[in-house]
Amino acid sequence: MANNRIALSLLAHPDDAEFLCGGTLIRLKEAGWDIHVASMTPGDCGSMVHNRWDIASIRTKENTAAAKIMGGTYHCLDERDLMVVFDKPAIQKCIDLMRRAKPDLVITHAPKDYMMDHEMTSLLARAASFGFGAPNASQFPLLPGSHVPYLYYCDPVEGTDPYGNAPALTTWIDVTKQTAKKTKALAAHKSQRDWLRAHHGMDEYLESMRRQSAMRGKEINVKYAEAFTQHRGHPYPKNDILAELFGV
Repeated sequence: MANNRIALSLLAHPDDAEFLCGGTLIRLKEAGWDIHVASMTPGDCGSMVHNRWDIASIRTKENTAAAKIMGGTYHCLDERDLMVVFDKPAIQKCIDLMRRAKPDLVITHAPKDYMMDHEMTSLLARAASFGFGAPNASQFPLLPGSHVPYLYYCDPVEGTDPYGNAPALTTWIDVTKQTAKKTKALAAHKSQRDWLRAHHGMDEYLESMRRQSAMRGKEINVKYAEAFTQHRGHPYPKNDILAELFGV
């Protein structure tokens, strides 16, 4: 596999990448890929004590540090928490990001997940990955080699869709060796422990990540794994590149 291929995780909030696909991003980095970590929002509603501007600043710094731990570059598209929508301005932001990053592989949320920011981000990533290569789609130059990338959807939070159904997973990646670094990256989001405890009643920020990874790991007889569903519609690549690189 040639070096300098590019992977982009485009997810809704700071810490979503570290929670859902951080181990796979780390494996890609270890394999020589360039890594970009993008969030639609700066996490401006993720606090019970700070105003939206202060918590956005705090979380942007945390996500920059977390991406660095994974070996990636952080981008924020500056939408607002709870208000991510599939509209023209948001689509344009995502197209412009992909125009600049030129990803070979995009990872985003499951189409059906526990909150609408996730579902809208999934639609935005799908739209932008399909269209960013059209010459007239953006004011940013079309970089040589731009093409429709591989597209993968993360395992939904807690491993089920909003109706309690299991997702139609296609790909499991062993991230046992990467989980220590993934945990360190997730722990860089220090502001979120108090928020999740107050809002979700969950005082196990890191353990909940490990629990989901352990659930998927058990399915392939390893300690920790991350699971994905590959988008294979026209004109996306049909071969499972993650399985070819790292699959069991």
